[in-house]
Amino acid sequence: MEHIILLRGVTPNGKNAIPKMSYLVNILTEAGFQHVRTYIQSGNIILESDLDLEEIRECVHTLIKEKIGADLKMVIKNKSDFTKIVQENPFGEHYLYDRIHVMLYQGFIQSLPLEKLKADYDEEEICIGDHCLYLYLPRTAKQKKLNTNYLEKLFGVDLTMRKLNVVEKLLAK
Repeated sequence: MEHIILLRGVTPNGKNAIPKMSYLVNILTEAGFQHVRTYIQSGNIILESDLDLEEIRECVHTLIKEKIGADLKMVIKNKSDFTKIVQENPFGEHYLYDRIHVMLYQGFIQSLPLEKLKADYDEEEICIGDHCLYLYLPRTAKQKKLNTNYLEKLFGVDLTMRKLNVVEKLLAK
């Protein structure tokens, strides 16, 4: 089955840097994952495996930590989840497409304490989907309130955010 792994907190340099995505592809392929490929330098991996999600997470986390030195959180979804995320986008044509983001959680999004969300985030908007939180973050927002760190603290879980157009590109890889 095809899975998409979203690494959280990849930096260009420092302790969470992944110097070359091609090296990451090599170590994951050597570990037995099939059709491994990456998209951009920010930690997006597509691969095939018959392992369950927890086994994939454990293996990928250990390999990255041992071979690269980065201790990264990650969210793993299968491609059908990503297809549903794109199809269920609640923001219509009057929204700037490149300002639509999705916040992903490893578990079921409805299992989060969503009642903690405020009703109003000024010009930023948040919608609860079946597979993710959809965020509209316009450029006019002075300081983004709806960011990963804020939502992780609010819910007490690990999350990762990607632009919806990146999700679409990952589906096409």
